[in-house]
Amino acid sequence: MTYKELDFSGLIGTAGFSDKLLQAHFKLYSGYVANTNKAIELLKTLEPGTPQWAEIKRRFGWEFNGMRLHELYFGNMNKEKSSLPEDSALFKKMVATFGSGQACHENFVNTGKLRGIGWVVMCYDKQADQIFNVWINEHDVGHLAGCVPLLVMDVFEHAFVTDYGMDRAAYIKAFIDAIDWKVVQERFEKA
Repeated sequence: MTYKELDFSGLIGTAGFSDKLLQAHFKLYSGYVANTNKAIELLKTLEPGTPQWAEIKRRFGWEFNGMRLHELYFGNMNKEKSSLPEDSALFKKMVATFGSGQACHENFVNTGKLRGIGWVVMCYDKQADQIFNVWINEHDVGHLAGCVPLLVMDVFEHAFVTDYGMDRAAYIKAFIDAIDWKVVQERFEKA
């Protein structure tokens, strides 16, 4: 299996995101796809149990999750501003979990303002029928096992420093304005 890079060039021109920033970010994503494929091939050539095999095996999670989180991130963005209908199943679940749509929004944004690098993921735990806004410290640390990512926001500096310097709050606002709520709702319905 060889993973193919997805084309997110349709995001060029998204308000709040310069073409320079997006093109650099797409290039970073391309590297994760390439390194995921390289790790798969390299693991086939190494003897299981050796230190080299163990290191590539550990590194695989970083590369694969870097690829997949970027796909989810770019996939839940859109040039057109959208909103989540209050009668949608996802909005109702957000209210049931957080008390209101606004409280869910504030929790997501405040999670994004945490110091450090990482990701913010609104995920759904089908078993408990609950939504969580979680911080993923690195690509491979902090995922909630069994939960489905619904909304993904990259908060590594490469996602915003070109356009916003260290003003993470301004970047988060631009990201919120670029969310494709139709995609997020579809992810929830599939879960």
